[in-house]
Amino acid sequence: MKKTVFCFLIWAFASSPIFAQRSEVGGFVGGSFYLGDLNPTGLFSQTQFAAGAVYRYNLSTRWALRGNVFWGTVKADDAKHDNPRNLNFRSRIGELSVQAEINFLTYFTGSRSYRFSPYIFAGAGVFAFNPQAYHFDQLELKGRWVDLAPYKTEGQGLIEYPDVKPYSTVQVCFPFGLGFKYSLNSVFSVGIEWGMRFTFTDYLDDVSGFYADPVILEKHRDGAAKLSDRRAEADRPNPWRPEQRGSSNKRDWYSFAGVTLTAKIGKGRTNNCPAHKQSAADRIRRSMGDL
Repeated sequence: MKKTVFCFLIWAFASSPIFAQRSEVGGFVGGSFYLGDLNPTGLFSQTQFAAGAVYRYNLSTRWALRGNVFWGTVKADDAKHDNPRNLNFRSRIGELSVQAEINFLTYFTGSRSYRFSPYIFAGAGVFAFNPQAYHFDQLELKGRWVDLAPYKTEGQGLIEYPDVKPYSTVQVCFPFGLGFKYSLNSVFSVGIEWGMRFTFTDYLDDVSGFYADPVILEKHRDGAAKLSDRRAEADRPNPWRPEQRGSSNKRDWYSFAGVTLTAKIGKGRTNNCPAHKQSAADRIRRSMGDL
């Protein structure tokens, strides 16, 4: 009797998940771009290479939770938009995020009947960035990328500009987007997706408010004025007065778009009871009409 009860408890525990193999791991390869002061509307403008790692936990045939570790670069240049402000930047981004996926159709990696579905996703995460500008050194006669945050190009944190707060290079983001996934075989799944990231910072490009006084900036650090105001001499006010450098009422966005390839991990749990030799993976496939 005890053996029968124990066998039944094992069977009940193994039967409780919808999937025996709920987890998938894989990678992401694609591109990244940004929307902000230096690129207000150009989707996929100056797209850069991006890559990452993906972990997906399938809650059901319609819902999944996913974790991402993404790396990419975003950049923009006023010269691409004929803007006399003449600024440029690039920023390498590292993102750690969690999101929920909702499949429009019943989907299961390994299924022969339900092997594709469009999906949408949304979630939250944190990302790190570091805006840089390309600067040509007239003395060394060579160009290099310069970290902008230490130069306080809009007077961030300087005593003369108490209302301009320093910005953190670690911020919160909210990813959302859409995609399409397809089961290649019993193990692998491929997908294509595009996701935007809403952020709470306007300094992804180091541009937000007004030009700071070049005399004050140079007092703080040599070269700060040149990185802050790169307009031609004819376009600068004389005498100097504060002018708009960016739009502080808007937040910057960035995007990842590309292809994912994931593989199921682990083996389906099999019962030890002679009457229940079928794995949980086979049971879900049978319920879908695959077996």
